[in-house]
Amino acid sequence: MDVFLVPVAADRYELYCEEPDEPPPHDAEPPRGFVRRLVHRFRELLAEAERERRHGAAERETPQRFSARVRARIMRYVAESIAEQRLLWQLRGRTEAALLYPDDLTEAHAREILRRQLNRDFERHRFWLAVDGVGLVASGALMLLPGPNLVAYYFAFRIVGHFLSVRGARQGLVAVTWGAHASTPLSALRGMVGIPPDVRADRVHEVATTLRLEHLTAFFQRTAIP
Repeated sequence: MDVFLVPVAADRYELYCEEPDEPPPHDAEPPRGFVRRLVHRFRELLAEAERERRHGAAERETPQRFSARVRARIMRYVAESIAEQRLLWQLRGRTEAALLYPDDLTEAHAREILRRQLNRDFERHRFWLAVDGVGLVASGALMLLPGPNLVAYYFAFRIVGHFLSVRGARQGLVAVTWGAHASTPLSALRGMVGIPPDVRADRVHEVATTLRLEHLTAFFQRTAIP
């Protein structure tokens, strides 16, 4: 598993990775138990959101009904969440990973940034796990209303996502053996931070192509701050 330390500001970095999509679940029957069914549905939603992220641009060229447009927007929102948390979810089952960092940093500094980022993510997702847990309990009052309790499902899905992120961050901190490799293309991104997004787009795309990262351009354009 390759993890990239991407410079997105003068002294700020974001961790980024692109791993092959996890195959969607193909269980003949949904698992028993509320939690297992929730995780099962969560994985189905992730697979659907990934399809939207990869193929949605072509599909959006075709006129859609209002309900289809709303669903597509929801899928794009979930896809953005996947892009932000994919690294942590992928780390859950790993024991080895490679950190690629800009070659104008020392390896020791890059490893320090990695650990700081994982600690930050661990604390942030643990905080929101607790907050959404309270929200899930409070949403139980809506069970008295007719129809599905969409608020409860919203909090339940968020809890699953934050729980997986907490586990991944902890795995990266205590169990993963990290290799480290300097990368010249990543250093080139640092000089593009202050350039307007529309001007730098082609140059960022060249770096992404060199690194063989399909979605790095969109990630950098969204996160880089002058």
